[in-house]
Amino acid sequence: MHTDRVRAVLEEQRDRVIALFRIAVGLMFLAHGASIVFGIFGGAPGSPGQAAEFGAWPQWWAGLIETVTGALVTLGFGTRSAAFIASGAMAYAYFVVHQPQGPLPHQNGGMAAALFCWAMLVLVFTGPGAWALESVTARVRQSRGVAEPA
Repeated sequence: MHTDRVRAVLEEQRDRVIALFRIAVGLMFLAHGASIVFGIFGGAPGSPGQAAEFGAWPQWWAGLIETVTGALVTLGFGTRSAAFIASGAMAYAYFVVHQPQGPLPHQNGGMAAALFCWAMLVLVFTGPGAWALESVTARVRQSRGVAEPA
């Protein structure tokens, strides 16, 4: 009987916990991307206090993807699509940039890329949870009688 109560409480809080997870992961991803693109929060990897060179492949583009998708995930707007793009970008980063330096994430410096890849993939399947901007826009559309996009 106790486990049923615990299960009920956990289930009741699921959307809020998913939202907290989404916001935390999104903010960290946004900060990581902003450090590369704008040189803030310590700057781009390998360039302390500096941004990556504008348009430099792959670092600047990765930073741009991280900044944009991190903001979208944090706000809960287009969460599944943004998380899918972010997950793919981190899979690319891991397998192309990090994995050639060693087989395991702790050996090749790819721990953040691997964790972000999996965290974003989880959000693709769970959706944004509570407190998402996309749920507000869906309610507005519904109240105006506008069909949801497919």
